[in-house]
Amino acid sequence: MLPEHRPEGNYFKNRISMAGGILSVVLFAAGFFLFVMDFLSHGANPYLGVVTYLLLPVFLVSSLLMILAGAWLERRKILRGLKSRELPRIDLNDPLQQRWLLTTAGVGALFLLFSAYGSYRAYEFTESVAFCGRLCHSVMEPEYTAYQNSPHARVACTRCHIGPGAEWFVKAKLSGTYQVYSVLAKKYSRPIKTPIKNLRPAQETCEQCHWPQQFFGAAEKEHRYFLPDEKNSEWRTRMLILVGGGRTASGLRTGIHWHMNIKNKMDYVSTDEKRQKIPWVRATDQEGRVTIYADQESGVKPEAPPAGELRRLDCIDCHNRPSHIFKSPVDAVNEALADGRIDRSLPYIKREAVNALAADYKKLADAQTGIKSRLESFYKEGYPKAWARDRAAIESAAAVVTAVYRANFFPEMGASWKSYPSNIGHMNSPGCFRCHDGRHASADGKKIRSDCSICHTTIEQGAKGAMRSSVAGLEFEHPEEIGDVWKQMPCYECHNGSLP
Repeated sequence: MLPEHRPEGNYFKNRISMAGGILSVVLFAAGFFLFVMDFLSHGANPYLGVVTYLLLPVFLVSSLLMILAGAWLERRKILRGLKSRELPRIDLNDPLQQRWLLTTAGVGALFLLFSAYGSYRAYEFTESVAFCGRLCHSVMEPEYTAYQNSPHARVACTRCHIGPGAEWFVKAKLSGTYQVYSVLAKKYSRPIKTPIKNLRPAQETCEQCHWPQQFFGAAEKEHRYFLPDEKNSEWRTRMLILVGGGRTASGLRTGIHWHMNIKNKMDYVSTDEKRQKIPWVRATDQEGRVTIYADQESGVKPEAPPAGELRRLDCIDCHNRPSHIFKSPVDAVNEALADGRIDRSLPYIKREAVNALAADYKKLADAQTGIKSRLESFYKEGYPKAWARDRAAIESAAAVVTAVYRANFFPEMGASWKSYPSNIGHMNSPGCFRCHDGRHASADGKKIRSDCSICHTTIEQGAKGAMRSSVAGLEFEHPEEIGDVWKQMPCYECHNGSLP
């Protein structure tokens, strides 16, 4: 029999139920505010969407369950004959209680407002580049530094690594849980592994900005290369990169982007986790004809794909370093000379700068002192007149080369161009030659072509004052006289990024 002092309807008058009620009001107000912000925002915010539609509802339901749990515990207490502690009685006719109520309501309203705004700002910060690159992921310094100098430096990390929607946010945070443990326990790999297998499909990230239907035509590109001779002789090559792909109305559906043309389908099998070894390729054209190519020199047959990952080719298989680009010594020094950051009149500066960058340093501090010492010693000992005449230019060159090192080389993390090969082109790593090596053949003998004209047309090349031009295209000429050797071997076997 229930005690007379507690009627049946007052089970909710307990601390747990009241705390749950207060929390439910706060969470509901915050959720409503975030819902309005999400509804009015112009772009997709994955964190805001997850908090509004996934996290807050969980906490709101939990606060409602607190109300029920408090009532259940209160009922059990009453049934056992225990007297509950009476709650204070509120009398609104009492002026003192009126003032307290108004004060409490005002403070509560301000608390709800600032809590809602603070929640939004907090999760907006977790989406920022600073959060990804510096606060929680300090171990990602190489990636963060390279990102700041990339073509995507104004694209937030989450736009590519997570994208819109709750599903991929949850996947990223589940993966991030172990990453946090790895950082705290210092179990992370050096260098950090590229997230190849758990990247979101390019159709859901890259193609939100880069419209495949509009890929067509050719893009002009100029390469400025400086020879490792005393004069740092310049060699220029202008070429048309045959982008291709896209719509029939906009141009021929050929060229580089033929691989991802909407009606074409390319599948391949890679036998290593970095997808650098591709011995088996299956091409399905717009008419549905299937051709299978295999690197038969390695023992693979078209009819029997090797063990490995079967994957449909998409943007990221070639554009695998769109934001985290680590430049090789040769590329970085060529750019610095072309931009005028390094004085080209300094004898052998191209060769010596590349050699200084490519040297083995254990720590960044070692590189900073080693590069300066190496360059200055070279001119002091080998070119004393240049050292006396151009000392300021030499010191400036040493500072530039050191800055290049800081932006592209991270010895403590083992990160450099060697660690992260780029699949665009074929100069410092296999890239295109993973398939276009002249070794992949079909059962009827058809081969994947490897000649230069598939992807680019050289329209101008040569040394300064002796340039040759042709709109129809020129046969590529190697800057240094090496005969026909360059035709008989892939570029990357010689040009490994550290050969001046």
